[in-house]
Amino acid sequence: MLRLNRVRKEYKGFQLDCTLEVQEGCVTGLIGKNGAGKSTTFKAILGLLKTDGGSIEIFGKPVYEIGNKEKEDIGVVMSDAGFCGYLTIQDLLPMLKSLYRNFQEEEFRRKCKEFQLPMNKKIKEFSTGMKRKLQVLAALAHEAKLLILDEPTAGLDVVARDELLDILRTYMEQDGRSILVSSHISSDLEGLCDDIYMIDEGKIVLYEETDVLLGSYGILKVTPEQFGRIEREHVLRHRKEEFGYSCLTDQRQFYQENYPDIAVEKGTIDELIMMMIRGEK
Repeated sequence: MLRLNRVRKEYKGFQLDCTLEVQEGCVTGLIGKNGAGKSTTFKAILGLLKTDGGSIEIFGKPVYEIGNKEKEDIGVVMSDAGFCGYLTIQDLLPMLKSLYRNFQEEEFRRKCKEFQLPMNKKIKEFSTGMKRKLQVLAALAHEAKLLILDEPTAGLDVVARDELLDILRTYMEQDGRSILVSSHISSDLEGLCDDIYMIDEGKIVLYEETDVLLGSYGILKVTPEQFGRIEREHVLRHRKEEFGYSCLTDQRQFYQENYPDIAVEKGTIDELIMMMIRGEK
Protein backbone atom coordinates (compact mmCIF):
# COMPACT_ATOMS: atom_id res chain seq x y z
CA MET A 1 0.00 0.00 0.00
CA LEU A 2 2.71 2.45 1.04
CA ARG A 3 6.50 2.26 0.94
CA LEU A 4 9.14 4.82 1.93
CA ASN A 5 12.78 4.14 1.11
CA ARG A 6 15.42 6.41 2.63
CA VAL A 7 13.16 9.46 2.45
CA ARG A 8 15.23 12.44 3.53
CA LYS A 9 14.40 15.97 4.58
CA GLU A 10 16.86 18.37 6.16
CA TYR A 11 16.10 21.32 8.41
CA LYS A 12 18.47 23.29 10.58
CA GLY A 13 19.29 20.96 13.44
CA PHE A 14 17.15 18.08 12.15
CA GLN A 15 17.43 15.44 9.43
CA LEU A 16 14.77 12.91 8.47
CA ASP A 17 15.96 9.60 7.01
CA CYS A 18 12.96 7.28 7.02
CA THR A 19 12.29 3.81 5.60
CA LEU A 20 8.99 2.07 6.35
CA GLU A 21 6.24 0.02 4.72
CA VAL A 22 2.49 -0.33 5.26
CA GLN A 23 1.18 -3.61 3.92
CA GLU A 24 -2.33 -4.22 2.63
CA GLY A 25 -4.72 -5.28 5.38
CA CYS A 26 -2.49 -3.95 8.17
CA VAL A 27 -2.62 -1.12 10.68
CA THR A 28 0.92 0.22 11.09
CA GLY A 29 1.87 2.52 13.95
CA LEU A 30 4.58 5.19 13.96
CA ILE A 31 5.67 6.12 17.47
CA GLY A 32 8.19 8.53 18.93
CA LYS A 33 8.49 11.59 21.14
CA ASN A 34 7.41 15.04 19.98
CA GLY A 35 9.85 16.34 17.37
CA ALA A 36 11.08 12.87 16.43
CA GLY A 37 9.91 13.20 12.82
CA LYS A 38 6.40 11.71 12.74
CA SER A 39 4.59 14.72 11.27
CA THR A 40 7.46 15.42 8.86
CA THR A 41 7.12 11.85 7.58
CA PHE A 42 3.38 12.24 7.10
CA LYS A 43 3.80 15.55 5.26
CA ALA A 44 6.42 13.99 2.98
CA ILE A 45 4.01 11.17 2.09
CA LEU A 46 1.25 13.65 1.26
CA GLY A 47 3.50 15.93 -0.79
CA LEU A 48 3.11 18.81 1.67
CA LEU A 49 6.86 19.35 1.68
CA LYS A 50 9.64 18.81 -0.80
CA THR A 51 11.95 15.97 0.18
CA ASP A 52 15.72 15.98 -0.29
CA GLY A 53 16.04 12.38 -1.43
CA GLY A 54 14.67 8.85 -1.31
CA SER A 55 11.48 7.45 -2.82
CA ILE A 56 7.82 7.13 -1.85
CA GLU A 57 5.40 4.65 -3.43
CA ILE A 58 1.63 4.57 -2.92
CA PHE A 59 -0.46 1.72 -4.34
CA GLY A 60 2.69 0.44 -6.07
CA LYS A 61 3.36 3.69 -7.97
CA PRO A 62 5.88 6.48 -7.37
CA VAL A 63 4.10 9.23 -5.52
CA TYR A 64 4.64 11.69 -8.39
CA GLU A 65 2.63 9.37 -10.71
CA ILE A 66 -0.40 9.26 -8.42
CA GLY A 67 -3.38 10.86 -10.15
CA ASN A 68 -6.57 12.44 -8.80
CA LYS A 69 -8.49 9.16 -8.91
CA GLU A 70 -5.89 7.43 -6.73
CA LYS A 71 -5.67 10.41 -4.39
CA GLU A 72 -9.36 9.88 -3.68
CA ASP A 73 -8.41 6.45 -2.33
CA ILE A 74 -6.45 8.14 0.48
CA GLY A 75 -8.11 9.45 3.65
CA VAL A 76 -6.14 11.90 5.78
CA VAL A 77 -6.31 13.32 9.31
CA MET A 78 -3.49 15.69 10.27
CA SER A 79 -2.89 16.78 13.86
CA ASP A 80 -2.44 20.44 12.93
CA ALA A 81 -5.28 20.76 10.41
CA GLY A 82 -9.07 20.75 10.42
CA PHE A 83 -12.23 22.21 8.93
CA CYS A 84 -13.05 25.92 9.07
CA GLY A 85 -14.73 26.60 12.40
CA TYR A 86 -17.34 28.92 10.91
CA LEU A 87 -18.83 26.14 8.77
CA THR A 88 -21.38 23.52 9.80
CA ILE A 89 -21.38 19.88 8.76
CA GLN A 90 -24.31 20.75 6.50
CA ASP A 91 -22.07 23.35 4.82
CA LEU A 92 -19.38 20.70 4.29
CA LEU A 93 -21.60 18.26 2.41
CA PRO A 94 -21.50 19.94 -1.03
CA MET A 95 -17.73 20.43 -0.68
CA LEU A 96 -17.14 16.77 0.12
CA LYS A 97 -19.41 15.67 -2.72
CA SER A 98 -17.48 17.83 -5.18
CA LEU A 99 -14.11 16.56 -3.93
CA TYR A 100 -14.88 12.84 -3.89
CA ARG A 101 -16.76 10.93 -6.57
CA ASN A 102 -17.39 8.09 -4.13
CA PHE A 103 -18.59 10.26 -1.27
CA GLN A 104 -21.19 8.24 0.68
CA GLU A 105 -23.49 11.00 1.87
CA GLU A 106 -26.16 8.88 3.51
CA GLU A 107 -23.60 6.78 5.39
CA PHE A 108 -21.76 9.95 6.44
CA ARG A 109 -25.00 11.46 7.75
CA ARG A 110 -25.82 8.23 9.60
CA LYS A 111 -22.38 8.14 11.24
CA CYS A 112 -22.65 11.80 12.26
CA LYS A 113 -25.96 11.03 13.93
CA GLU A 114 -24.56 7.90 15.58
CA PHE A 115 -21.69 9.88 17.10
CA GLN A 116 -23.92 12.82 18.04
CA LEU A 117 -22.37 15.38 15.70
CA PRO A 118 -24.95 18.13 15.03
CA MET A 119 -25.39 18.98 11.36
CA ASN A 120 -26.22 22.69 11.83
CA LYS A 121 -23.89 23.74 14.63
CA LYS A 122 -20.72 25.67 13.79
CA ILE A 123 -17.65 23.44 14.00
CA LYS A 124 -15.83 25.99 16.19
CA GLU A 125 -18.40 25.17 18.90
CA PHE A 126 -17.57 21.45 18.79
CA SER A 127 -15.49 19.84 21.53
CA THR A 128 -12.03 18.51 20.64
CA GLY A 129 -13.43 14.99 20.50
CA MET A 130 -16.28 16.02 18.20
CA LYS A 131 -13.89 17.78 15.82
CA ARG A 132 -11.60 14.76 15.68
CA LYS A 133 -14.46 12.34 15.04
CA LEU A 134 -15.70 14.59 12.24
CA GLN A 135 -12.26 14.56 10.63
CA VAL A 136 -12.07 10.77 10.80
CA LEU A 137 -15.62 10.28 9.48
CA ALA A 138 -14.87 12.60 6.56
CA ALA A 139 -11.69 10.64 5.80
CA LEU A 140 -13.70 7.41 5.76
CA ALA A 141 -16.70 8.71 3.84
CA HIS A 142 -15.30 8.25 0.32
CA GLU A 143 -14.29 4.58 0.56
CA ALA A 144 -10.58 5.30 0.96
CA LYS A 145 -8.25 2.31 0.73
CA LEU A 146 -5.45 3.92 2.75
CA LEU A 147 -5.84 6.07 5.86
CA ILE A 148 -3.01 8.33 7.02
CA LEU A 149 -3.78 9.50 10.55
CA ASP A 150 -1.45 11.81 12.46
CA GLU A 151 -2.28 11.69 16.20
CA PRO A 152 -6.04 11.10 15.65
CA THR A 153 -6.70 10.53 19.37
CA ALA A 154 -4.69 13.51 20.67
CA GLY A 155 -6.62 15.55 23.22
CA LEU A 156 -9.52 13.09 23.49
CA ASP A 157 -10.93 11.70 26.71
CA VAL A 158 -11.08 7.94 27.29
CA VAL A 159 -14.64 7.53 25.97
CA ALA A 160 -14.02 9.58 22.82
CA ARG A 161 -10.78 7.65 22.13
CA ASP A 162 -12.58 4.34 22.46
CA GLU A 163 -15.33 5.46 20.08
CA LEU A 164 -12.82 6.63 17.51
CA LEU A 165 -10.80 3.42 17.71
CA ASP A 166 -14.02 1.45 17.17
CA ILE A 167 -14.58 3.44 13.98
CA LEU A 168 -11.13 2.44 12.75
CA ARG A 169 -11.57 -1.22 13.67
CA THR A 170 -14.86 -1.30 11.75
CA TYR A 171 -13.14 0.32 8.76
CA MET A 172 -10.51 -2.44 8.73
CA GLU A 173 -13.13 -5.22 8.59
CA GLN A 174 -13.21 -4.88 4.80
CA ASP A 175 -10.42 -6.35 2.64
CA GLY A 176 -7.97 -4.18 0.75
CA ARG A 177 -7.59 -1.47 3.38
CA SER A 178 -4.65 -0.19 5.42
CA ILE A 179 -3.87 2.47 8.02
CA LEU A 180 -0.71 4.35 8.94
CA VAL A 181 -1.29 5.99 12.32
CA SER A 182 0.86 7.91 14.76
CA SER A 183 0.01 8.23 18.44
CA HIS A 184 1.76 8.89 21.74
CA ILE A 185 -0.92 6.92 23.63
CA SER A 186 0.44 3.40 23.95
CA SER A 187 -2.88 1.70 24.73
CA ASP A 188 -4.25 2.90 21.38
CA LEU A 189 -1.38 1.29 19.51
CA GLU A 190 -1.44 -1.92 21.52
CA GLY A 191 -5.11 -2.50 20.74
CA LEU A 192 -5.10 -1.36 17.12
CA CYS A 193 -1.78 -1.82 15.32
CA ASP A 194 -0.44 -4.97 13.67
CA ASP A 195 3.12 -3.63 13.59
CA ILE A 196 4.99 -0.62 14.90
CA TYR A 197 7.89 1.55 13.78
CA MET A 198 9.69 3.73 16.28
CA ILE A 199 11.32 6.94 15.08
CA ASP A 200 13.84 9.05 17.00
CA GLU A 201 15.73 12.11 15.77
CA GLY A 202 14.45 11.48 12.25
CA LYS A 203 15.54 7.83 12.00
CA ILE A 204 13.71 4.54 12.42
CA VAL A 205 15.32 2.88 15.43
CA LEU A 206 12.99 -0.10 15.83
CA TYR A 207 10.48 -2.13 13.84
CA GLU A 208 8.47 -5.01 15.27
CA GLU A 209 5.10 -6.72 15.09
CA THR A 210 2.91 -5.60 17.98
CA ASP A 211 2.34 -9.16 19.20
CA VAL A 212 6.10 -9.69 19.39
CA LEU A 213 6.61 -6.40 21.25
CA LEU A 214 4.03 -7.35 23.86
CA GLY A 215 4.91 -11.04 23.97
CA SER A 216 8.71 -11.10 23.83
CA TYR A 217 9.99 -7.73 25.02
CA GLY A 218 10.45 -7.01 28.70
CA ILE A 219 12.22 -4.92 31.32
CA LEU A 220 14.82 -6.49 33.62
CA LYS A 221 15.19 -4.90 37.06
CA VAL A 222 18.65 -5.84 38.33
CA THR A 223 21.07 -4.89 41.06
CA PRO A 224 24.61 -3.76 40.11
CA GLU A 225 25.89 -7.26 40.98
CA GLN A 226 23.24 -8.93 38.79
CA PHE A 227 23.92 -6.47 35.98
CA GLY A 228 27.56 -7.50 36.04
CA ARG A 229 26.86 -11.21 35.59
CA ILE A 230 23.86 -11.46 33.24
CA GLU A 231 24.40 -12.19 29.56
CA ARG A 232 24.16 -8.97 27.56
CA GLU A 233 23.53 -10.50 24.14
CA HIS A 234 19.78 -9.88 24.37
CA VAL A 235 19.94 -6.54 26.20
CA LEU A 236 18.98 -3.76 23.76
CA ARG A 237 19.29 -0.81 26.14
CA HIS A 238 20.09 -0.27 29.82
CA ARG A 239 19.55 2.62 32.19
CA LYS A 240 21.01 3.40 35.62
CA GLU A 241 18.39 3.54 38.40
CA GLU A 242 18.52 4.06 42.17
CA PHE A 243 18.22 0.30 42.80
CA GLY A 244 20.65 -0.69 40.04
CA TYR A 245 19.70 -0.96 36.37
CA SER A 246 16.67 -1.31 34.12
CA CYS A 247 17.40 -3.30 30.98
CA LEU A 248 15.29 -3.60 27.83
CA THR A 249 15.31 -7.03 26.21
CA ASP A 250 13.57 -8.64 23.26
CA GLN A 251 14.01 -12.09 24.85
CA ARG A 252 12.02 -11.88 28.08
CA GLN A 253 11.56 -15.64 28.32
CA PHE A 254 15.31 -16.27 28.06
CA TYR A 255 15.95 -14.27 31.23
CA GLN A 256 12.92 -15.72 33.02
CA GLU A 257 14.23 -19.24 32.40
CA ASN A 258 17.94 -18.64 32.96
CA TYR A 259 17.92 -15.99 35.70
CA PRO A 260 15.06 -16.86 38.09
CA ASP A 261 16.52 -14.57 40.76
CA ILE A 262 16.05 -11.33 38.79
CA ALA A 263 12.83 -9.37 38.27
CA VAL A 264 11.55 -9.59 34.70
CA GLU A 265 8.58 -7.38 33.87
CA LYS A 266 6.35 -7.30 30.79
CA GLY A 267 7.15 -3.88 29.34
CA THR A 268 4.57 -1.49 27.93
CA ILE A 269 5.10 0.46 24.73
CA ASP A 270 5.59 3.58 26.86
CA GLU A 271 8.49 1.88 28.66
CA LEU A 272 9.86 0.69 25.32
CA ILE A 273 9.89 4.26 24.01
CA MET A 274 11.59 5.54 27.15
CA MET A 275 14.25 2.83 27.16
CA MET A 276 15.02 3.07 23.43
CA ILE A 277 15.41 6.86 23.61
CA ARG A 278 16.97 7.38 27.04
CA GLY A 279 18.73 4.08 27.62
CA GLU A 280 22.34 3.31 26.74
CA LYS A 281 23.48 0.58 24.38
